[in-house]
Amino acid sequence: MKSTKLIVPMVKRALNLLIPAKYLLMDSWFSFPALVRSVMGHIHVICMVKNTSKVFCELEGQSLTLSKIYRMIRKRRGRAKIKGSMIVGIGEEKKAKLVFVRNRNNGVKWLVLLCTDLSLPDEDVVRIYGKRWDIEVFFKMAKHYLKLDSETQVRDFDSILAHSSIVMIRYIFLAVEQRFASDDRTIGTLFLATSDEIHDLSLTEALVRILSLVWNKVREYYSTSEQLVLEIIEATMKEALALIKPGFIAKCES
Repeated sequence: MKSTKLIVPMVKRALNLLIPAKYLLMDSWFSFPALVRSVMGHIHVICMVKNTSKVFCELEGQSLTLSKIYRMIRKRRGRAKIKGSMIVGIGEEKKAKLVFVRNRNNGVKWLVLLCTDLSLPDEDVVRIYGKRWDIEVFFKMAKHYLKLDSETQVRDFDSILAHSSIVMIRYIFLAVEQRFASDDRTIGTLFLATSDEIHDLSLTEALVRILSLVWNKVREYYSTSEQLVLEIIEATMKEALALIKPGFIAKCES
């Protein structure tokens, strides 16, 4: 209940600030049905769920543990990473999808993810939850190297927010520097240097190319004298210059 009182106001505050988010990712520490029910009224939840005797979901009118539900699902054959999924109740007539995935660590054969977006494919549930790793790396960096939890001791909300913002700015500086140093897509000023070598066509050159193309097509399809073609081009150029000249003078005067 304490987690619910803390997390739900944080979620509502973020959404009120128009922070774009489709899903709230949580680890198994927070993924109890009561908390999921409270949060899913504001945003969809994707989380890992502990396989314990204290967590129950509703299936076929019964309250079952995750282990019993796993034994009931129709499993995919072979060495599939996703073993199967099932829509279950999580209390108060709320429903969620359980996605069982293969686990090759710690001797546990499977893990289970919970998603409140019933229309989301199993593969997307796993893919989106996988983004939590980047989040965990960020928090470790912020705590251990950027002094998120050790540089200052404050209790009021504004001071906490200010200190957190400073830590985030530090992280942004480091992330930008890392990208310049290791990402081949941003090699210093190489892009600008190569762009400067490619000059845009001037207006005169563009008109000459267009008129040359017209001249060649006229020669190809019609038996017209060269003098007539030259007169047409000259008249066209005069009209074009007459249209451009007022705007050019106004730009020079400004």
